[in-house]
Amino acid sequence: MTTKNKPNRLSKEKSPYLLQHAENPVDWFPWGDEAFQKAKAENKPIFLSIGYS
Repeated sequence: MTTKNKPNRLSKEKSPYLLQHAENPVDWFPWGDEAFQKAKAENKPIFLSIGYS
């Protein structure tokens, strides 16, 4: 039995690579100001994925 996860913010991206991770159970952010602002506000590092296929 498989369950679908609720789409994350990557579901609004155009990149085929990012879209294939749109239902990951991870709070992913695309590269941009929103990610940096959240990391700074929470005093957390950025975990950067450069992709794989």
